[in-house]
Amino acid sequence: MKINLKKELIGHIILIISLLICLWPIVFLISASLKDLNQIFQYPLNPLPENPSLSNYLTVLDRFPIFQFTGNTFFIAITVTLFKIITSLLAGFGFVYYRFKGRELLFNSMVLTFFIPMSVLIMPNYLLISSLGLLDTPYGVILVEIVDGMGIYLMRQTMRSIPKSIYECAILEGGSPLYILWHIILPLVRPSVISISIMFFINAWNEYFWPLLILKSKTEYTLALALPMFISAEGGSEWGLAMALAVLTSILPFILFIICQKYILNTFIQSGVKG
Repeated sequence: MKINLKKELIGHIILIISLLICLWPIVFLISASLKDLNQIFQYPLNPLPENPSLSNYLTVLDRFPIFQFTGNTFFIAITVTLFKIITSLLAGFGFVYYRFKGRELLFNSMVLTFFIPMSVLIMPNYLLISSLGLLDTPYGVILVEIVDGMGIYLMRQTMRSIPKSIYECAILEGGSPLYILWHIILPLVRPSVISISIMFFINAWNEYFWPLLILKSKTEYTLALALPMFISAEGGSEWGLAMALAVLTSILPFILFIICQKYILNTFIQSGVKG
């Protein structure tokens, strides 16, 4: 009994230390956003600002078109999310309820895309967007992100947990595949759709490198691209303003994750129910 208590105590200590390590960057971010530049450099590791102030936030809102950046980011994130959900639902439905030659080979090939580094795809994607004349437009950012292999995999695994007799009965009643998907399958997988949508939205919201390559005009910038505007290579970095903008950028994804975290966890749990 004492040995078990010691093991539990050690386990809890390790978890607490791990939690503190994970939370420290967030604490530092919020703390620095409430400090002036002198405090940031004099006491960089002190999480408690001496005289907390919202001046950094007010300066960001006053000096930069924060609402335009937010609108650009939201448009890209919501459009990417909608397209990814649609393609994930349709592909997952096809992999589960349709039997066709090469189905498993096609699915396994899709799974293999998880292991392809993003750096390998940058050049062909950039050339494609350039040839279509979509450089410096949000559509150039959106086009290459309308399909997601992980989303297809999760939807397929979730749908496999639904008894196929439900689909077969609906077919016998004369329902079309799209009708069955929309009115029968979708209500059953709605929690998974919500969780996957949140993940898609957060990933698109935080995307930096691909928009950096495509978007050149500041009027088209997303919030992630606006952050480096406060950081100068010559040492004139306005860290307090950068931290304030980072906090503002993180608020919406953080709220969405907190609200829907149980759906996200359940989706990953259900993805292992079958094969």
